[in-house]
Amino acid sequence: MASLRDIRKHISSVKSIKQITYAMKMVAAARIKRAQNAILASRPFAREMDRLIEDLYGELEEGDFSASTAKALFEERHPGGTLCLVLVTADKGLCGSFNTNLLKAAAAWLRENRGRKICVVVVGRKGRDFLKRLKGLDLEIGHEMVGIFPKAGYVHAQLLSDAILKVYLEKPVESVTLIYNEFKSMLTQRIVTDRLLPLKRHILEKGLGDRRKTGEFSFEPGKAELLGALLPRHIGAQLYRTLLESQAAELAARMSAMESASKNASELIDGLTLKMNKTRQAMITTELNEIVSGSEALGG
Repeated sequence: MASLRDIRKHISSVKSIKQITYAMKMVAAARIKRAQNAILASRPFAREMDRLIEDLYGELEEGDFSASTAKALFEERHPGGTLCLVLVTADKGLCGSFNTNLLKAAAAWLRENRGRKICVVVVGRKGRDFLKRLKGLDLEIGHEMVGIFPKAGYVHAQLLSDAILKVYLEKPVESVTLIYNEFKSMLTQRIVTDRLLPLKRHILEKGLGDRRKTGEFSFEPGKAELLGALLPRHIGAQLYRTLLESQAAELAARMSAMESASKNASELIDGLTLKMNKTRQAMITTELNEIVSGSEALGG
């Protein structure tokens, strides 16, 4: 049976942990509002940029598509070539199943593409460490970005976009797949596995490749040139929204996990306090019995 001293030390350590988890919960709660506002501000721009690219692609004639950059980002160039995975995780733990679910999704994607050459662009220390531990795969880390959360900004999205485009244009890459956590609500995050490049499949899935040309606008210097100039900005905008979604999802997951940890710590403290009181009561009862027994022995 544990002594009173051991129980008190246990209670003290649990209280210290509870203070830490409660402080982490409050920090995440203070940051989540700013992260939500950033998402709400970025989503309309990303959607409109997406629609602009789709509309402009729908305006292109067969002979207009001559710009090399635009064509490279839209058309499938290397069937059977290298696959590129962009994995966005957190830099730290203590956020529930946030990282675990992401790494499971990444592991499932890697299993599906076993035997293919894979180049990974990874955001977040947890994803980087996970990929470096993997063995038996034809996998290389083309670029890594760590330590940007919870202060991810557009400059990080631009750097990430430049790294992805460099890998995509300089290597024989077939496609670029994006895996990240999307923020749905304070209690819900959704794993998203999306095709980032090439863009043609994304356009055709929405049925915009065969849309009728409106002929309402004239373009200077040309449609293909304008599209080629807009595509890097479009990819940067989509990645910026991705980073903000992941950042808000991580903060929400951490706040929920720390709230549960604080609640569990309180319950554990209550249970240990009850155990301590019972132990102390048993010790007092034992001492009283010894005193009574000693008095009776002296009296006899």
